[in-house]
Amino acid sequence: MNGGTGNAGGWEPEYTVSVAQAAELVGGQFAHLRGASVEVLATGWDNTVFLVGGEWVFRFPRRAVILPGVRREIAVLPRLAPALPLPIPVPELAGRPCGAFPWPFWGARHLPGCELAESGLADDDRVAAADGLGAFLRALHAPGMVPLAGALPRDPMSRAEPSARSPLARERLARLARADVWRPDAAVDSLLREGERLGPHTGAVAVSHGDLHIRHLLVDGDARAAAVIDWGDLSLADPSVDLSLAYGGFAGAARTALLSAYGPVGAETELRARVLAVFLCAALAEYAADTGRERLLAEALTGIARVVGD
Repeated sequence: MNGGTGNAGGWEPEYTVSVAQAAELVGGQFAHLRGASVEVLATGWDNTVFLVGGEWVFRFPRRAVILPGVRREIAVLPRLAPALPLPIPVPELAGRPCGAFPWPFWGARHLPGCELAESGLADDDRVAAADGLGAFLRALHAPGMVPLAGALPRDPMSRAEPSARSPLARERLARLARADVWRPDAAVDSLLREGERLGPHTGAVAVSHGDLHIRHLLVDGDARAAAVIDWGDLSLADPSVDLSLAYGGFAGAARTALLSAYGPVGAETELRARVLAVFLCAALAEYAADTGRERLLAEALTGIARVVGD
């Protein structure tokens, strides 16, 4: 393996907050946290995340394009949380832009758990997590959730549209192949071609997490679903957008458990979900290769194989 793909994915942040800056920003706006311990909890291409005082998680945007999503999280997540069967972040502390940091940020109570991508769980050990996620998505996608969510954009990134996502998936897969990170698979190509024959989605939409992949489901020490995090792409969308995790993150008995808990999924919804899952896993694989995250890379590549498996 040759390593990364040369940062073609555009992972470099526009603004990175250090531990010292986070301590100053949090302590300056929330007096009860002044002097509290601050440590890096996680980083992604959109946010730098800190654990403050062992109890609060603060998310600082890394690029301006996500700011509308940050504002939606602050406004909508407190309304959604009580109606969902798994914990989600509830922004209780909303930070204001200031001279030291030009963008809004927020803090929520820490939700313990490990990213599914980092859990090391074998596919056969994911049944309990899958069952919990299926019940969660059934509740999230219920029609009664729409009034709680208020005005949300409709699939702003066209994630339910294979005509948009398939070409982007092909670009990422080609870079992974050139870097000797991934070996081209005829089954993946066939799936993407099948998806490209679908017309635009015109059916009903539901409240959607919008970016539900293997880093955004937390599992606990008993391999159960513990929380769903990172809601910056919260929107109204075809349920396939969230169901993509059923195909990229689960296989065999675990996928069966997830879909049984969720309810019937039609063939077109499944196809849209599978195409998006290829794109998301390819994006995660490219990010992991470029940033040296070996476990995430292995999980993302396995996810591509899951998508075209049973």
